[in-house]
Amino acid sequence: QAQVVESGGGLVQAGGSLRLSCEASGTMGTISVMGWYRQAPGKQRELVATISSGGYTVYADSVKGRFTISRDNAKNTVYLQMNSLKPEDTAVYYCAADSTGNARVNYDYWGQGTQVTVSS
Repeated sequence: QAQVVESGGGLVQAGGSLRLSCEASGTMGTISVMGWYRQAPGKQRELVATISSGGYTVYADSVKGRFTISRDNAKNTVYLQMNSLKPEDTAVYYCAADSTGNARVNYDYWGQGTQVTVSS
């Protein structure tokens, strides 16, 4: 069964770092865009960063300069290196993958999420 699975969340003090990983596995089409999104309690899910198969990246303004998204196409894996973490980065982080082949990004796979908690 095709799926994406996140790992690497946890509890860290403000100013610390975490690295999230997400592996897409199973039978699915060629993955074009992979992305990280997050949802804090009481808030809507928001974009953190995305990366295309060619390495083109997009970041939310709130994480620019602190977070880095990268990807290993051979392993269908995407990473999110998070540095200089702030309490406001606390959220459930979700991985998404687009294997639809459509010109417009349309995620057909979402992970279950991994909790990131940053203490002050």
